[in-house]
Amino acid sequence: MKKLQVSSFLLKEFANYHLFFHFSFFHFSLFHYLCSVKHQKRLLFALLSFISLSIAAQQTRSLSEQIRTVQVIVKGDPLLPPIMEMGDPFEIAFDDLTHEYTRYIYKVEFCNSDWSVNEDVFESDYLEGFNGQPIDEYEKSLNTTVLYTHYRLSLPNENTRLLLPGNYRVRVYADERDSSDEPVLEACFSLLSPEMAIRATVSSNTEVDFNQKHQQVTYAVSYGSRRVIDPQRELHTVVMQNRRWDSAVMDLMPNIQNTMGVEWTHRRELIFSAGSEYHKFEILDVHQNGMGVDKMRWYDPHYHATLFAMSPQHNYTYNPDRNGAFVIRHSGDEDNDTQCEYLFVHFLLVMPRLDGGDVYVCGLWDNGFPDPMCKMSYDESQCAYECGVLLKQGYYNYQFRQLDSHGVGQTVRTEGDFYQTENEYIILVYHRPQGTRYDALVGYQLINYDGTR
Repeated sequence: MKKLQVSSFLLKEFANYHLFFHFSFFHFSLFHYLCSVKHQKRLLFALLSFISLSIAAQQTRSLSEQIRTVQVIVKGDPLLPPIMEMGDPFEIAFDDLTHEYTRYIYKVEFCNSDWSVNEDVFESDYLEGFNGQPIDEYEKSLNTTVLYTHYRLSLPNENTRLLLPGNYRVRVYADERDSSDEPVLEACFSLLSPEMAIRATVSSNTEVDFNQKHQQVTYAVSYGSRRVIDPQRELHTVVMQNRRWDSAVMDLMPNIQNTMGVEWTHRRELIFSAGSEYHKFEILDVHQNGMGVDKMRWYDPHYHATLFAMSPQHNYTYNPDRNGAFVIRHSGDEDNDTQCEYLFVHFLLVMPRLDGGDVYVCGLWDNGFPDPMCKMSYDESQCAYECGVLLKQGYYNYQFRQLDSHGVGQTVRTEGDFYQTENEYIILVYHRPQGTRYDALVGYQLINYDGTR
């Protein structure tokens, strides 16, 4: 019964709003609901999986139309990256767009540094307790126009304790007789054993330009107490900008090494497009325009927030942001998990139609990956790209990016690239000594580049 209710809900969505805006979300939805309920879930899962094949990387994401706002929250702070030391508390949270209880089961997988599942370790090696346990913490939304149930999984807990440093993926399944064996979401995080020290700098003086459109990372790793015999084989590194795995540089060989450590200097592979500061909006009250919001309207059965139209920038503008992050909250700032509304947020990018790849609106609500729900369509009458995305009330950062031939979102044509842009860089170091079976995360460094070096 629940599946039929979800389908009817979204069919009603299409009927009500297709005449209001030609958003790609609804075209995508119509295609889904022309199929059977069973096949549409498999189709969505296959499509999302295909997109993620462009690189082997971390992706916290929903794999079901009715699962929204999947988060990994470290120490109660939604702004922190999903990287924590062994034993630190964290939680995985998500919403199911219904008030009907579903018995969800979580299963923990241990992964290699490239996020492929590690087949060489036993479950008992990385997990103490039981796998395949139900998620017992849940709460229904209160006084919201869109009904949903908020689920929360706290780790570690009495049933599950994680034992090894490295990458983990939690997959959540609906425990129902008529459900498929496909997960409804996956959440990725990393546990750290800080044994290697990292020294890093970011500069706008790069191998391709000086104070123009790029930023270059240089870093060195000290082995500490770890014994490294063959660093080119034993060490695996990741360098990413603003937690974006689509543009991350993985497993780059060091160009300097000695008995104490290794260095990566003057490497063209570590040059990143500088991008531009993220746009931002905040919706604390669905009856009032918040920051970045042009109009708030009610079109039964949803609230709609139309953001101010944006266009590519020709010069850098300082605009403090959180590098793509988002925080769920409302004006009362109490019981945010269950009292925040879901509403359609309408994005508009005014510019000529671009040749080449598709344009997406991106933020960490989709882990920075090109989400099919966030693909923009071009409206000739407005000379603008547009789309509508169902989001939960709160504070959000976002950017417009065009996909290149490698599936990487680029800002050069949609936002502009400026060396002054304040960006966050994360460096991860994994170590697999000869004869061992897993990649241990032993080094982590976060740098907030302020645009002055």
